[in-house]
Amino acid sequence: MTTTVPEYDNWSAYWWQPRGPFSVLRWIARARGEQVAPATRPDAVLLDVACGGGMLHPYIAGKGYRHVGVDVSTKSAEIARRHGVDEVVIGDIRDIPLPDAFADVVVAGCCVEHVDEPERVVAECCRLLKPGGTLIIDTIARTWPARFAVITLGENTPVSWAAPKGTHDHRMFVDPRRLARACAANGVPVETYGLFPRTRDLLAWTLGRHGDVPMRKVGYTGIIYGVTGVKPPAEG
Repeated sequence: MTTTVPEYDNWSAYWWQPRGPFSVLRWIARARGEQVAPATRPDAVLLDVACGGGMLHPYIAGKGYRHVGVDVSTKSAEIARRHGVDEVVIGDIRDIPLPDAFADVVVAGCCVEHVDEPERVVAECCRLLKPGGTLIIDTIARTWPARFAVITLGENTPVSWAAPKGTHDHRMFVDPRRLARACAANGVPVETYGLFPRTRDLLAWTLGRHGDVPMRKVGYTGIIYGVTGVKPPAEG
């Protein structure tokens, strides 16, 4: 199962709503951007897999990368370009039409839980990463706490920031060990960490504070988590 292109196009208006259905994605994008180190060469490329409306861009702007996105939705791609992404390639994230070793950094945010072959997405991310480059992926764990938080609460609470019903299928959530094994099998060993907000920050936002809710790196990986690693340099 995968989410269809018409659904992504229909949801494209949500990307930049300050307290809209994709607010949590912005918080995670901020945490993702914090994992990106400044570029070490003038023509460095950051590849943003499933870039959506370009929510990562504010958090990597000024770090010296050419920001290239990949997305299946042409409407989201238009929005991403308007919000600073330099280029967006339209394509299936399981078969990305770009050459090997394309990017210095490859990020794939909140997308592998929406495809029925997450290992194919991981393989593409690793293929597109230059030796010595950094891989960053975040997603949702396949646990009952994640199902409760993301679907029971996240899609059914009557608030403006609830995700559209049917956005997620808990059967497609990805066990952290499975994701780490897929990365290692494709040549990129990773460390795994959880992402979770402080209760006080979440409460303040719920009560009307604007802006992001910082997502902290934590040891618990049972709801939202990420992996990051460096592709070993080529031998010789």
